[in-house]
Amino acid sequence: GIKWMSSTETKSEDAKDRKPTAEKLERLRREKINRFRNQHRINVQGTDLPDPIATFDQLQKEYKVHPKIMENIQAAGFHVPTPIQMQAIPTMLHGRELLASAPTGSGKTLAFCIPLLTHLKQPRNKGFRALIISPTRELASQTHRELLKLAEGTGFRIHMIHKAAEAAKKFGPKSSKKF
Repeated sequence: GIKWMSSTETKSEDAKDRKPTAEKLERLRREKINRFRNQHRINVQGTDLPDPIATFDQLQKEYKVHPKIMENIQAAGFHVPTPIQMQAIPTMLHGRELLASAPTGSGKTLAFCIPLLTHLKQPRNKGFRALIISPTRELASQTHRELLKLAEGTGFRIHMIHKAAEAAKKFGPKSSKKF
């Protein structure tokens, strides 16, 4: 139908439309984020989820990721995050638990290694501070290689233990009791 109104009503309605409310701005921001997630085929569930990142540079600006780690990311040839990295890294940096599924070669290892090193902040001489358990030796080797590249120059010591006997030789006979 046709809506009839006076010119004063039209002016007041136009003024309402021009000044965006906080709710309207938040709704527009949410719509933009949802379009970004749909464009990159990122499916999420949960409440109060952090926004995905579009570039690795955002990690240093928004999450204060160590500059040397950022340098190592660039040196390794990673210029744009993959979809799993776009959402998983901010989620983990916010201290949230995460269950993620993505194809082989999609960047899952980097997606959890960056937050891991960021949460540890700096090396300490306090034994093992993080443990990654892998179902296969091949996956453990891949994770080890990625962490070595990522942590280069930061002072973190990255080790791979795949046999208890080797651990005793490498870290001393008391290591099994200590850790």
